[in-house]
Amino acid sequence: MIRNNTILLATLAFLLLACADDATQADRPTDKTYDMLITGGRIVDGSGAPWYRADIAINDGKIVAIGDLAERPAKQTIDAGDRVVSPGFIDMMGGSTLPLLVDPDSALSKLHQGVTTLLVGELTTEAPHNDETFPAGLTVDGDQVKWRTYKEYFALLEQHKIPLNAVHNIGAAQVRLVVLGNEDRPPTDDELEQMKAIVAEAMEDGVFGLATSLIYPPATYASTHELVELARVAARYNGIYLTHMRNESFRVLEALEEAINIGKEARLPVHIYHLKAAGQENWALMQKALDRIALARRNGFDVTADVYPYIRNGIFLGSFFHPRHYAQGEDAFVASLSDPAVRANLRTETESTSDWENWYRHIGNNWDNALITKAVPAKNEVYVGLSVQEAADMAGVDPWQLVFDLLQESNSLWDVRVSPKSMNEEQKIQALRAPFVSIDSDASPVNPASVSSTHPRAFGTFPRVLAKYVRDEGVLTLEEGIRKMTSLPANRLRLFDRGRISPGMAADLVIFDPEKIQDKATFTEPLLYSEGIDYSIVNGIAVIEDGSYTGNEPGRVLRARH
Repeated sequence: MIRNNTILLATLAFLLLACADDATQADRPTDKTYDMLITGGRIVDGSGAPWYRADIAINDGKIVAIGDLAERPAKQTIDAGDRVVSPGFIDMMGGSTLPLLVDPDSALSKLHQGVTTLLVGELTTEAPHNDETFPAGLTVDGDQVKWRTYKEYFALLEQHKIPLNAVHNIGAAQVRLVVLGNEDRPPTDDELEQMKAIVAEAMEDGVFGLATSLIYPPATYASTHELVELARVAARYNGIYLTHMRNESFRVLEALEEAINIGKEARLPVHIYHLKAAGQENWALMQKALDRIALARRNGFDVTADVYPYIRNGIFLGSFFHPRHYAQGEDAFVASLSDPAVRANLRTETESTSDWENWYRHIGNNWDNALITKAVPAKNEVYVGLSVQEAADMAGVDPWQLVFDLLQESNSLWDVRVSPKSMNEEQKIQALRAPFVSIDSDASPVNPASVSSTHPRAFGTFPRVLAKYVRDEGVLTLEEGIRKMTSLPANRLRLFDRGRISPGMAADLVIFDPEKIQDKATFTEPLLYSEGIDYSIVNGIAVIEDGSYTGNEPGRVLRARH
């Protein structure tokens, strides 16, 4: 019996060795030619594990082999020259994909940062629409186009092609606009059912989750109950709830609790957009917010967050006034600014009350701490790059008068933007060191030839993390910094074929020199591309090559698999 077992084991061992030899033979460079071969790189695979040296082979947009492959034939071979090869970066809040349609060169602001996948959708979103929310359509390549659903919008993106991948959410505010307009009231039962049906259609079209931005009207008018009901629809499709919380300052902990409760009641994961504790008197609340998230995770509830690496945020100038003033819509609010009494009352309220998200208080009641980053009409662009106080001095008026004039002349809540100095470095470091915090830019793609200014995060976010917080200050290791830009957001979005370097994964890759990578955009010169991203490879095709745009458009609309 013992002899028979010995013979059986020997036979099995021989068969296993033969199979292994066949597998090795099959992978030898006989007549196999790869689409792309990256040699000589230091691989940081996105998992957080230490870097290692190896070559990477790509076929049909996928990583097919990792190892000693330098002698293998390939249609394109890239010598990484001991630079870092990492998964492509995932921007956890990239504004909107509309610029990719109307101004394709805007994508370069992302690609020069190493971003290969863009998540969008927070307040108003690309879809759905009705005749009131999208009356005129949009000009794309000289044609007037319209859409109503995400299915139609995704088809447009695919028809016109995009250079990087796009992931979309549906905004609860957009749903409100379609059903209720700008009204500050709860939906009726029938209206709530309409809203839920709209969310269901968007989820079926392939969006990843329900998103909110609860400091801006009309999103701020939504009750917790309303949001739970909409989130329950997203949960049926295995979606997630993503939120710019109702408060990011003195009530940040209460706002966080609301977000977690929405997730628990609706039974879906929660992600907090650009977590912050704004206003000097609130900075100590950041660690408490992080501790609350950590506690939820220890107790088995799936909640994560992201941050951008700047202590100035970016908001609409109209956000400095209580949201209730927009209850009748932005047109009515702007028209009311013709009345000196309205202006006086708004100023008094903003200077003297603090039981709401008061950004004037967050900047220390000092207009020097709010930089103007966008102003319309064209005559007001002279103020871009100045603080509100500096712009008022230039105009020879009181800063409050300038604020009201800018809003009135723009005729919009959305067309004047400022960057308040509301945070500190300590809270950024605390957040970056939390293992569940990923990276976002909170900025749409931007073409520097088309705008006069923007927040520098639109051009510098991801290189800034690698330059400032990894290389220069040692807040994060290189491996951990890259994990926060790759596998962590990929796992959050359930993009399980991206965010890591491994055979079978999508070939979204970045090659850079960690000693040379650098953000260049500043608040005084915000329209500067970052340096040091030598290659951005999207679905196996180089879009940035030797630091220059190739013109390739291999990006995909990534649809959720519900």
